[in-house]
Amino acid sequence: MPDQTLPADRRPWILLSPALVFITAMVVIPMGFILVYSFYENVDLAVDRPAFQFGNWEELFTDGYYHTAIWKTLRLSVIVTVLAAALGYIPAYVIAMTRYRHKWLLLLLLILPFWISFIIRTLSWIHIFGNQGALNGLLTWLGLIDVPLQVMYTEFTVIVGFIHVFLPYMILNIYVSLEGIDENLEPAARTLGATPWQAFREVTLPLSLPGLAAGSLLVFVLTGGSYVTPLILGGPGDYLFGNLVYDAIVTELNWPMGATLSFTLLILLGSVVVLYSRLMGMNQLSKAFG
Repeated sequence: MPDQTLPADRRPWILLSPALVFITAMVVIPMGFILVYSFYENVDLAVDRPAFQFGNWEELFTDGYYHTAIWKTLRLSVIVTVLAAALGYIPAYVIAMTRYRHKWLLLLLLILPFWISFIIRTLSWIHIFGNQGALNGLLTWLGLIDVPLQVMYTEFTVIVGFIHVFLPYMILNIYVSLEGIDENLEPAARTLGATPWQAFREVTLPLSLPGLAAGSLLVFVLTGGSYVTPLILGGPGDYLFGNLVYDAIVTELNWPMGATLSFTLLILLGSVVVLYSRLMGMNQLSKAFG
């Protein structure tokens, strides 16, 4: 009797092989070098000695300065993610549900900020929140204040800067999820007696959760790994973990410690992605991206 067992379909692996090779060469192998380098010993500025020692990791686990940075990074990432989700859902819903013929124009306006440099967009807040900025100028002109408010270089300014940069990512993810919902479902719910709010809460909102979750994951990870926004808009105490990596590598030229901090940041943010995949499933992330 002939063997009717079908050969394993290798086409998915063949199609994925270029991406897997690229990820291995550009991500896995460099991260392996970074992990190995974290065990090196820093002798002087930019002078390191190959050694298998745990001094950098011991400093990370025992110094409260790094623990504070981790706590600040996670706390600020949660705040930015929640605010971006709350602020991003309404415009995403409006764009998805509008009957405007030129919806593409709204989407173009949404991605328009990406045409401007990330650093220039961040620096623009200095002209708004600075002592001589638009906000203090307006309040002084209205006679509400005599002395300029100290808004710049605070945690508030850092949060505003993050939301300004990452909000389009949240809106686009939610919009893609809303666009995939059958437009007849909400009218059908209303014909069954549901109010507009009940139809939204029972039908549209649950079906849009994959996009909301994907946008939240993206904003959280991008915020947690950032260092430019706190560097420009924050004060001395508004540093995140990414700023410690930048200081160790660029300022102190202590590359083994920078490697240790970089790998730690990768583990922290990677844990969030793993937690997301356990709760939501990575297939939900792929649905949100269409």
